[in-house]
Order: sequence, then C-alpha cells, then structure tokens
Amino acid sequence: MMEKYISIADAIKKGKGKVAVRGWVYRERGSNKIKFIVLRDSSDIIQCVLERDKFEKDWEKIDKLQIESSVKISGTIKEDKRAPSGYEINVDEFELVGESIDFPINKDLNEELLGDRRHLWLRSRKMTSILKIRDTVLQGLREHWHKKGFYEYHSPSLLGMQAEGGATLFKVDYFGKPLYLAQTWQLHAEPGIFALEKIFTIQPSFRAEKSKTSRHLTEYWHAEMESAWEDFEYLQDDAEEAIKEIVAEVLKKNKEELEILGRDVKKLEPVLKKKFPRMSYDDVLKILADKSKMKITWGKDLRTIEEDELSKLYDTPIIVTRYPKAVKAFYMKEDPKNPKVVLGFDMIAPEGYGEIVGASQREESIEKLKENLIAQGEDPSKYEFYFDTRRYGSVPHGGFGMGVERVISWICGLDTIKDAMPFPRTMTRYSP
Repeated sequence: MMEKYISIADAIKKGKGKVAVRGWVYRERGSNKIKFIVLRDSSDIIQCVLERDKFEKDWEKIDKLQIESSVKISGTIKEDKRAPSGYEINVDEFELVGESIDFPINKDLNEELLGDRRHLWLRSRKMTSILKIRDTVLQGLREHWHKKGFYEYHSPSLLGMQAEGGATLFKVDYFGKPLYLAQTWQLHAEPGIFALEKIFTIQPSFRAEKSKTSRHLTEYWHAEMESAWEDFEYLQDDAEEAIKEIVAEVLKKNKEELEILGRDVKKLEPVLKKKFPRMSYDDVLKILADKSKMKITWGKDLRTIEEDELSKLYDTPIIVTRYPKAVKAFYMKEDPKNPKVVLGFDMIAPEGYGEIVGASQREESIEKLKENLIAQGEDPSKYEFYFDTRRYGSVPHGGFGMGVERVISWICGLDTIKDAMPFPRTMTRYSP
C-alpha cells in the first residue's frame, strides 16, 4: 500500500481521491460478489466496499470477516449519502491484520455480562464517545486552573488517618501496619498552599461506601483545589466557573459524541446562560417543604431523595451552603455568625445526578479541630503534622473536591456512573 495511513475522520474531510485507512470491522454484510464493511477507528466510522472481482485470491478470508477483525485498506473515497457517515471507500487493496472469531459482545447482553467483558465493551461507540468527553472534561479542568495561576500538585494515596469519616475507609496492610486508602487529598494538600498558594489535583480517591446505587463508585477520580488567602465566596465562584467552562468545552468539541449518546444538549445550555442559584441549607428545607411537601428535620444531611427533588426545581446546578456542623467534616470552618453551621457548600447537579462538588473554608483553630476530631471518635495525635500548618503562619484558605465521574455522568446523560470511566470499581465489581 503506497498511500500514507490517515484517520477515518481525515479521510472523510478529504472527501475524494485515494486514501488509506486502518481499523476494526464495526459491521459487515454482503453477498457472494460484494462485501460491505463498516470500518471504525478512534475517530469515526466509514463504509468500505470490496468487490470479489478485485480480490479473488483473498475472497475466502474477506467473506469470513467477523466483527472486530483488524484490517488495513486503501482505495478511492467518495460521497454517498446512503452510507453511515455519508462517505464510502471503494477498496483496491486489503490486508487482514488480526482475526476476530465470535466476538463475545452482542445486543442481548445485560449490564452484568457487559461488565465481565468491559475490556472489550470499551470498543463500543457509546464507550468511545464517553471516554472522549472524559478527556475533554479533564483537559478543561486543568486549563481552568492553570490559567488562574494554580499548580498541579499530588498527595499520597496511603494515609494513616481518615479525612471524611471512618465508616468509608479502605484498610490496607502496609508492611504489617494498618494504613488507609485516601478519601481525599485534603490533609496533605493544605500544607502545599503554604508553598505554592494555589494548587489543584486530579487523582483517584477511595470510599468504602456500601452502596449499590447508579451514582456510587468505590474508586473515583477527584478533581480538587485548595487556595490560600481566599474566602467562601471565591470557592463558590471558582466551582461555578469550572463547571461552566467544561460544559462549554464539551458542547464545542464533542457534538458528535453527544449525538451518539442521544444526549439532549438543550438541557446543558442553561448552564452557560444562567447564574447558578445559591441558597442555604435552611432555605432548602423551606423550599422542599413549600414546593415538594417534604418535611426534613433540621440537622439531618440531605439524602439522595431530597437532592433529587431539589434538582427537579432548577435547570442548572444548585449551590447549597451552610450545612449543620454535625454532618460535615472536622476541618470545615464554623460560620462566625452561627456556630451551628459551617462555611461549606455542596453543588447539586440538575436532572437527579446528585452532589458533584463539596467545598469549605478550612478551620484555622487547632483547638476547634481537636474538639471536632474527638467528637468524631478520632485520635488528634495522628494529626500533628496537620496542626503544624496552623502553628506556623496560618492563613485563611479553602478548597473543594469535584467527583469527575458524576460530572461526566450528568454531562453525558448516563443511566449509571459506572459508564463514566473505563474500569469501574463498586461494592460488587472489581474485575476485570
């Protein structure tokens, strides 16, 4: 084959003349005289026509081609509106690279069986589209923070203490000593702001939540930021800006992928046009009582059912501030005007996708931090390194964590968060 290989998308852009492409058989059909192959690569799909007269010597293996066989072809591309992508290649040269016999995925497989074959299901147009959108989201987050002068910074995944509550810790045997998988970068991020001032990370976090819902993972990717000198309002502004920017990037770069997923992009457009509603926990209790007839006792955290009901009332994410101190992490700062609540917020996605951001200004008082830890049954002596950040030049600071897969699930309109990453880990799924 003399032509240089190009992507299918680039071949379609070329539109006419000689092209050479390579990929995998996505669909196949034909007769004893002609074979139609829909070829896919990471960029797109295209119909390829192989006529027996040109390939008599290789016709037997061409006739027996099955889904996911890998091939190289060259030929002449032309526009054909009947073809799946509007173009067709009349093949002159053909090479079978790798056979695929009885590919074990078909339309009759249920979610559990697709999970068992996840390593192969990634090839589907659905999963390929989601993974491309995932890339856009991650790139968008990095660009958002880098242009604001943040540095990317990483923290350890093996810790000797909890940060978000002991009930969701994964215990690890570390050379005979008990350690835990990180629930957040938080405790080791805060020391970093005294060096770099503005930092962010995108790395895995782990939560041993005994939940089998469509929105929970035991391992997920956490986009987190921490900033010195900034206040509670800044955190809300930055979270809103980050969400707006990544949604804008997806709508700009991934129109085709959203179409493949059947996502109604009109449901995402209000995110760009409107300011996100901001309301207190107390406001939410009144709204749910008045509009949804839901009575919630003050002091209880908002459950999935309340978050979902609230999300029905708005077409953008909602920022809910000042939750009761008792239901939030030990490091969240008390509201100076009301010590029963904290300067923290959750961002709730529309359409019932739940919490996508959790944030707070951080408590600076060592004594209050110790009191909070003791109230949660924790040993303050494990946190001496953390207290040092308050002993030596403490400053006002805060940050937030964003659940990357929850954001992707919402943007893509997915039925389950498990499809928002290549190999999901849940209470019941740890293989492949």
